[in-house]
Amino acid sequence: MRVLIIEDEQRAAGQLQRMLKMCSFNFHLLGIIDTVEEAVKWFRENTAPDLVFMDIQLADGLSFEIFQKTEVEAPIIFTTAFDQYAIQAFKVNSIDYLLKPIQKDDLSLALNKFVKSNRSATIAPGVLKQLLGSLQVNQKREGLLVKEGGGFVQIKISELLYCYSEDSITFGVTASKRFIIEETIDELFSSLDQNEFYRINRGQIIAKTAIQKIAPYFNHRFKLSITNPRNQEFIVSRSKTSDFKTWMNQ
Repeated sequence: MRVLIIEDEQRAAGQLQRMLKMCSFNFHLLGIIDTVEEAVKWFRENTAPDLVFMDIQLADGLSFEIFQKTEVEAPIIFTTAFDQYAIQAFKVNSIDYLLKPIQKDDLSLALNKFVKSNRSATIAPGVLKQLLGSLQVNQKREGLLVKEGGGFVQIKISELLYCYSEDSITFGVTASKRFIIEETIDELFSSLDQNEFYRINRGQIIAKTAIQKIAPYFNHRFKLSITNPRNQEFIVSRSKTSDFKTWMNQ
C-alpha cells in the first residue's frame, strides 16, 4: 500500500507511522510533505498514491488549497486539531477524519472503512468549498484562556500581538506581558481568524496589527519588525513569502 503523509509537525508524522505499524497496516511510505506548495508540486509530478493522510492546517495554509490548485485522485483521511463543532461538515459529507491526538482505535476504524470502500474515494469540489467555509467560520474566537500565577485568566484575542513555540511550550504576547497558552501552535492557529493572524513559520504566529516593518532577508525571506518583540526574531519562511504578501494586501 503506497501511502503519502501530508503533515507539518514532524512528531505527529512519526507518531502516525508508528500507529500504522501497530495496526498491522502493510504500507510503503512515499514521503512526508509539510506545505501546500510542496504537496501541489508532488501531486503534479507523481502518480497518485493508494492513500493520503492529510493534516488540515499546514505550514503555509489550509490543505484544501491543494485541491484548488491541482487534481488529487486518491482517497484522503484528514487529520485535524479542530474542535467538534468545526468538523461537523466532515460528518455530514461522510469524509474520513481523525481528531488529534490520533488514537489507535480511531485509526484502525478509519483503515477498515478505507479497505471496505474498495480503496476508492472522491471529494467533490463543492464539498471542499463547504468544508473550507465551515472551518473558517468556526475558527474565529474572541477569548483565550491563559496561565497566570497559580490559575488562569482570559484575554481578548484582539490583544494578541504574536505567539510562538519554545521547548514545546506555546507563549502568547500582548503589549504588556507574556503568558503560557495550553495549546499547540497548530491548535491555536486553527482557531484564529486567518484574515488577522498569519503563521509566518513553524513556530510563530503574528497579528497583522503588530507588524511595523517588512524588510528583505537572505535566501528570499522577509524579516519583520514587530511590536514588543521581546528578543524574538520574526522571519517569514521562504515558502510563505508570496502568500504572506497576498495576506498583507487583503
